[in-house]
Amino acid sequence: VQLQASGGGLVQAGGSLRLSCAVSGTTVWNSMAWYRQTPGTQRELVARIARGSLGITTNYPDSVKGRFIISRDNTKNTGYLQMDSLKPEDTAIYYCGGNFWTPAQGSKDYWGQGTLVTVSS
Repeated sequence: VQLQASGGGLVQAGGSLRLSCAVSGTTVWNSMAWYRQTPGTQRELVARIARGSLGITTNYPDSVKGRFIISRDNTKNTGYLQMDSLKPEDTAIYYCGGNFWTPAQGSKDYWGQGTLVTVSS
């Protein structure tokens, strides 16, 4: 399973970006998530989408709630993170990851490479 993140870039404060995370190797997913990290800090969860007995659920930390939306297009096997009202403190490398199922490995966590988001003031 491979995850390819894209969509990062430079944006002014108040602007928007949409990150994409293309998945290959399986279409069976349990959850997808976006994390971010800045130098010297721990990786922070910014959005998670999961499916289970309650259907599709999403969760966000307070720092991005109301500004970020995570989604997934099953027809494209791709996850997205829509980021609006961006702030300079959102500047970070954003990583996508998720839990996917394959016949060989069963359910397992996978990570993609990061994409840099820079928000200028």
